[in-house]
Amino acid sequence: MSTQTSTSSALQEHMNLLGQKARLAARIMRSASGNAKSLALRSMADAIQAQKAALQAANALDIKAAAERGLEPAMLERLKLSDRALEIMATGLRQIADMPDPVGTVGPSSTRPNGMQVAQMRVPLGVIGIIYESRPNVTIDAAALCLKSGNATILRGGSEAFHSNQALGQIIRQGLDAAGLPANAVQVVDTTDRAAVGIMVRLTDYIDVIVPRGGKGLIQRLNEEAKVPLIKHLDGNCHLYLDKAADPAKALPIVINAKTYRYGICGTTETLLVHSDVAPALLPNIAKALIEKGVELRGCERTQALVSQAIPATESDWETEFLAPILAVRIVDSLDEAMEHINRYSSEHTESIVTEDLHAARRFQREVDSSSVYINLPTCFADGFEYGLGAEIGISTNRLHARGPVGLEGLTTQKWVLIGDGQLRG
Repeated sequence: MSTQTSTSSALQEHMNLLGQKARLAARIMRSASGNAKSLALRSMADAIQAQKAALQAANALDIKAAAERGLEPAMLERLKLSDRALEIMATGLRQIADMPDPVGTVGPSSTRPNGMQVAQMRVPLGVIGIIYESRPNVTIDAAALCLKSGNATILRGGSEAFHSNQALGQIIRQGLDAAGLPANAVQVVDTTDRAAVGIMVRLTDYIDVIVPRGGKGLIQRLNEEAKVPLIKHLDGNCHLYLDKAADPAKALPIVINAKTYRYGICGTTETLLVHSDVAPALLPNIAKALIEKGVELRGCERTQALVSQAIPATESDWETEFLAPILAVRIVDSLDEAMEHINRYSSEHTESIVTEDLHAARRFQREVDSSSVYINLPTCFADGFEYGLGAEIGISTNRLHARGPVGLEGLTTQKWVLIGDGQLRG
């Protein structure tokens, strides 16, 4: 398929063919051994290191084109396949290869009164479509996680990384071939036509679930167009609440880490809530430390009274995922008021309470309805690796099928398996 815009019928036919190939490959992957999947991943890691020059030559074409189009320096950096980026890819592949295979594991069984045994077995989802922007490392990460969990996958990266993704696709195929797995278990879409995305999210006959990895604009578009179910989150409007029983020694470093660890990740705290009993003692020092790091504070009237540098917060500030050195700050009079604020404005991603009051902590975890809820931790821990999942395909605020960081187990489902000895239903 040409990288140029194709006729709609030809593009539809091409995407259908990718889907058909993926569905056939998924049937084989369902019974692929853990050893074969791990061998494929280790072979890919070896190939990345052996073919570094070729990968970087392909990447240079993307970097040149992106620079000519005026892509921002930060985006160019994300696009670059540096020596370190390639080493991280190879290391990640080997780490996923060493992880336990979730497929085929059987949970606890029960024995019914008639003697038959009932349990559930983990099985792959089937065919997973990944739609993502900019970073070519997602090509390897997504392929590895889908492969290890026994799925087939169709990868559609951003046009700005087209040459890099195609080169990485060749590496992936070499790894599959080395392990005797179907070449179509991982397919990289070979067109930059944006219409391919719209077709892909409607391929309900062939794709079981779509995982979007990108900005809010991409995910909003897919929300509107998709017929295939999505595993996704739209915003990461995360909250940190300093309770009246917060330990001051913990509060300051937790707030600083939660906001300034990295501004552009979905687990960054965007709103700080502070109980009025401790605000006079805690907030001025916290504000001073944040301002020294270049963070702009947007506060309620009571916050402004304690922090002269804070500018007035607007209604939209409570709703916004800034992804920038900006923090909204509000003083509240109770745990209930804090939870009411969170449940009104949160994107249901990640929230945290800082407190030494066990009752308040338990209430917060029980009553705040987000995919991750912490006690005495910064929200930037919202990451599959930090949860012990090894790696993640993304973070989901869905209620079905996966919620929170989605690792290998989140890329599987369960089927019921029953064992009997000739019992009949009376």
